[in-house]
Amino acid sequence: MTAVAGEGPAATDKTGKSAEVPAVVPAMGLVRRVPALLAGAVLPLALLAVWQAVTASGAWSPSQLPPPADVVAALRELAGRGELGHHIAISLQRVLIGFGAGSAAGLALGGLVGLSRAARALLSPTVQALRAVPSLAWVPLLLLWLGIDETPKITLVAIGAFFPVYTTVAAALEQVDPHLVEVGRAYGRSGVALLTSVLFPAATPAVVSGLRLGLAQGWLFLVAAELIASSMGLGFLLIDSQNTGRTDVMLLAILLLALIGKATDSLLALAERAIRR
Repeated sequence: MTAVAGEGPAATDKTGKSAEVPAVVPAMGLVRRVPALLAGAVLPLALLAVWQAVTASGAWSPSQLPPPADVVAALRELAGRGELGHHIAISLQRVLIGFGAGSAAGLALGGLVGLSRAARALLSPTVQALRAVPSLAWVPLLLLWLGIDETPKITLVAIGAFFPVYTTVAAALEQVDPHLVEVGRAYGRSGVALLTSVLFPAATPAVVSGLRLGLAQGWLFLVAAELIASSMGLGFLLIDSQNTGRTDVMLLAILLLALIGKATDSLLALAERAIRR
């Protein structure tokens, strides 16, 4: 059978009869995701309704829990003065640069540990011990070593991103099918060539998951990073609003951190789904 223009291409089933194949499969997938997106919006909308109801009841004063309208007014105020865009841009820049540096180091060291038993025995205990150090504990040391400019802030974000990426990559490479490694070595692969052509491709889904964890950890470390003599950024906005008693700005900063963090994670989630397909 000849396919009709505008329809899917003709295919043959097990009985030898031709059948039309749908032409727009991605659109069908998008339609199937709509209920999931709507379900994901239920809890935020419910929390917003509870927030409005609690503030309207007078259980807390506006200085303790301002209503949603006050937070929207604070958003308009900061955006109108041109400050909000700068705060968001600075924080986003710090996170992306720090995440890039930290994840690159995590991929390199995690690859080394996953590839070499000797490196695993030598490095893994120390790295795992440093992983337990809280983010704020790094602040005075970075101030002492790197000063008060952008370098210590980006370094702290990089430290936060490094550990999840390193741990996930090292664990994923250890679990790669040994037969794949044998095949790679049979074709003359060893060292870095074996890592890039066999091990990393086999562990790619786990590696992308590690990158998502590293990005989330980078956002968590951002607030601590912006305690370091900072005058811009969402973390600074959060701390400054606490000092000035602007609870509406404080809640706005928290919501923006959540929304932007979710947006960046969603971009990596799209990449992860594409790789898994």
